[in-house]
Amino acid sequence: MEKSIKEIIIKIIKEKPLLQKEIYDKLKLKTKEEKRKIRNILNELLDDGELYKNSKNKYCIPGKNMKIGIIEFTRRGSMAFVTTKNGDEIAITLENVKDAMHKDLVLVEIIGNWRDLPKGKVLRVLKRGLNKVVGIFEQKKLFGFVLPIDQKINTDFYVSPENFNKAKPGQIVEAEIIKYTHKNPEVKITKIIGDVNEPKVDLPIVIIKHDLPEPGIFPENVMKEALKIPKTIQEKDLKGRKDFRDEVIVTIDGDTAKDFDDAVQVKKLENGNYLLGVHIADVSHYVKENSKLDKEAFKRGTSVYLIDTVIPMLPHELSDWICSLVENEDRLTMSLIMEIDKHGDVVNYDVYNGVIRSKKRLTYNKVNKLLNNEADEELEKEIGWLRPDLELMKELMEIIRENRKRRGAILDIEGGEVKFIFDEKGNVEDIIPVERGISEVIIEEFMIKANETIASIFDSQGLPFIYRIHEEPDPDMLLQLKNYLEIMGLKYRFPKNIHPKLLQDMLEHLKDHPLKKSIQKLLVRSLKRAVYSDLNVGHFGLASENYTHFTSPIRRYPDLIVHRLLKKYLKNNGTLSNSEIEKYTKLLPEIAAYSSKRERVANEAEWDLADMKKVEYIMSHMDEIFEVFITNITKFGMFAEIPDKFIQGLIHVSTMDDYYVYNEKQNVLIGERTKKVYRLGDKVKVRVKNANKLTAEIDFEIVKKDDDKLEKELKKMYPNAKVKIKKKRKK
Repeated sequence: MEKSIKEIIIKIIKEKPLLQKEIYDKLKLKTKEEKRKIRNILNELLDDGELYKNSKNKYCIPGKNMKIGIIEFTRRGSMAFVTTKNGDEIAITLENVKDAMHKDLVLVEIIGNWRDLPKGKVLRVLKRGLNKVVGIFEQKKLFGFVLPIDQKINTDFYVSPENFNKAKPGQIVEAEIIKYTHKNPEVKITKIIGDVNEPKVDLPIVIIKHDLPEPGIFPENVMKEALKIPKTIQEKDLKGRKDFRDEVIVTIDGDTAKDFDDAVQVKKLENGNYLLGVHIADVSHYVKENSKLDKEAFKRGTSVYLIDTVIPMLPHELSDWICSLVENEDRLTMSLIMEIDKHGDVVNYDVYNGVIRSKKRLTYNKVNKLLNNEADEELEKEIGWLRPDLELMKELMEIIRENRKRRGAILDIEGGEVKFIFDEKGNVEDIIPVERGISEVIIEEFMIKANETIASIFDSQGLPFIYRIHEEPDPDMLLQLKNYLEIMGLKYRFPKNIHPKLLQDMLEHLKDHPLKKSIQKLLVRSLKRAVYSDLNVGHFGLASENYTHFTSPIRRYPDLIVHRLLKKYLKNNGTLSNSEIEKYTKLLPEIAAYSSKRERVANEAEWDLADMKKVEYIMSHMDEIFEVFITNITKFGMFAEIPDKFIQGLIHVSTMDDYYVYNEKQNVLIGERTKKVYRLGDKVKVRVKNANKLTAEIDFEIVKKDDDKLEKELKKMYPNAKVKIKKKRKK
């Protein structure tokens, strides 16, 4: 019924733009309830970009060359892109942004092309996207300004004296936007977050900057719904489920994990094949479609992991308890049982609504110690009884991994992930690279196999589905990678139609190269970003024809959708009904596009906080000398990275000992007087010149040999003393 009302509304507005009252009259509405329902539908149509309001407050249909979407500026504010609800992108150059600001909902007219995207101009702002901002408070005599920390926001904000709220110049503040103007929108300061260099300010800065929810806080109506869910499994929940409670099934996660999405089991079958059971928390049993919990989960899209703080997608009553596959507790699951042969291929599988009881909550560290024969007596006593199962898991993992390697999947890219060590005051004491052990690889391989198997079910029948796709790399980006390698004296052939196996072979060949991590980073940048899509184009990096996200419904919304589709598939004896096919064909493109966007927001927030903490670390090591590798060369200087810490900084040409000329063809800097040449991969010694935590920017300067020599001599003379050569800095 609602669908037909929407169609009627669009039809009458197509004839001519109408005021809300005129729409009521056209539809002959009389009661308050009828009008309320139509108001809600009109708001939905506005949110979906199917309608917009003009300057006379009349509802209009976007024209043929018009699009509605969210505008987002680039990091330096030099360009903007509008993303529509179904994921289409339009490029907007600065002269065409009108008065739009970062995150506004805008009406855009397509006026041409920009590279491989349509180019547009903003006709009008339909809805402001920002309602608060985080920045530095500055006072100018009687009034003040908030200078936003987010460099994507292209204006400062005016503060009148009555809205200072006791803020002092230089403090980080949260401010609410109270009036939008063409220049310098007006704000009132609502919270003083703290001083710039206090460790405690970083987390709130990132949360406000990315408009994330407060950790652990959910709307009241969502919590009411969550608290109604029983804390234990009910007898009625077990109806129609396959019982796996007597099986040896375990979870393997990080030391601090609280939400356990996945549990695994492995057996050797009589025919020599392996049985791999992947049991995933049945979140969809509790989070019903269109419930308050569901709508909030969709809005969040994903859990966000900000070092030691988690902003969960679901309330902890679900994520940490009834949905979590807790040790020795009955839990509902979606269970995938695969038979895998000695070549690593799935030869048979079954999917069930299941119930399990995890026999042990294992951690990566403990399993790694056991499998590496490094377990002490206490650990042997705790988990030694699981050794045969874990050894079998390792055996199967190696078979599956070899299978992926044969087909050409990229296996050896390290993410540059680090662990931060904090002192008692919350300052960063050290940064340690995160190394993956056997158990991490076991879980990774088992989850990839499960995701591929579930995706193949829907792809083989052409049913609506949400895939995890990774398109082939952009040829121009691969050319940059090829040139980068050639400059370092490494020659590789990159055919027009590249296969991931070539990149995997290249990574194996470079595994002992000092710039391995930088090459990996550039390779990652050369590849396109993996996203969610209702159209299956495969996953390039995994060399997989079918891939999805099925294994983490507690923390990723697309996984929850996959579970719902799977349940409907099982209920309908291996298909979907015609009405479900129609419904999900329309719904999934929007869910995929929005989920990809929320994942990107979460990633950027996580990277921002990590970058701020890296700067915080370096600020307490300003006078130390670091050995760095040059990772990139430009006409204005060289980027260099401290290995293992993954801290990158710029050596600006203005700080160097000569006038350096950039040779673009060879990608080197050459000293005009000294003829000294700096190349990619060169190792140099540097000291930190400047560091700005808010912009996450670090400047290095090359250490003079005399400084380095003197420091070494002093360290020999006084081996137990902390020796640093302090350099006078320009004020």
